[in-house]
Amino acid sequence: MSSKIALVVEYKGSRYKGWQSQKGRVETVQDFLEKALSKIANHQVSVICAGRTDSGVHACYQVIHFETESIRENKAWVSGVNSNLPDDISVVSAVNVADSFHARFGALSRRYRYVIYSKQYRSAIMAKEVTWTYKALNASLMREAAECFLGTHDFTSYRAVGCQAHSPVRTVMNFEVYETDSYIVLDVRANAFLHHMIRNFAGVLIAIGAGEKPVGWAKEVLHAKDRTVAGVTAPPYGLYFVHAEYPVEYGLPSLPLGPHFLPNHKEKNYVTSS
Repeated sequence: MSSKIALVVEYKGSRYKGWQSQKGRVETVQDFLEKALSKIANHQVSVICAGRTDSGVHACYQVIHFETESIRENKAWVSGVNSNLPDDISVVSAVNVADSFHARFGALSRRYRYVIYSKQYRSAIMAKEVTWTYKALNASLMREAAECFLGTHDFTSYRAVGCQAHSPVRTVMNFEVYETDSYIVLDVRANAFLHHMIRNFAGVLIAIGAGEKPVGWAKEVLHAKDRTVAGVTAPPYGLYFVHAEYPVEYGLPSLPLGPHFLPNHKEKNYVTSS
């Protein structure tokens, strides 16, 4: 009799070609995780994730599920799989879930943080962990501009040209922009995201924060429904998948939001599963 297991996984995406397995000899997070799980389960394991991340993007709370007939304690799934993973991928929790659980289609929301390091000189220590700009950014202007993203919209202007989603319509539930030390953080929760959606948000907001574009430009771009009118796509390095929300009955853990180098922040108007 098979059982369904949900794992919470974190990874540093710098050296991977994204989450999803690909043709050819490229390293992806999914490939390493499935290989490690298959070794512990003693059979081939395929996994489903809450949201695919691009090349260079990190995750603090990626949720996956898989099915297995092997019987293991949850701590064995965690420690056993981790012993077969590279240092930049880690399973942090394992939960037995009902057959109705689905990591992708069952998620109520997904949440990302995009971390911008605004300083005159780049950080060697934080290379590929944050997006650096030497420009002085006005977070208040960025915050004002981001208000237009709240709600349900056609985000054609903010998705990649090659995005394969059937519809460009998404609902942004929360969008907070805040400063902490030398970082400016874009904290976004939505029902789902389009390809490059947050990185395109970041590209537009950085231009506004730097005074290169007016606050109203973000809304103009949104209403244009044309990707070519927007700014550049911001780099992937500052992007972190920090939470996926599910109905509480599935029992997924409530963990501190990442990335862990950020100071604690008092959140506004966020509701997450407990």
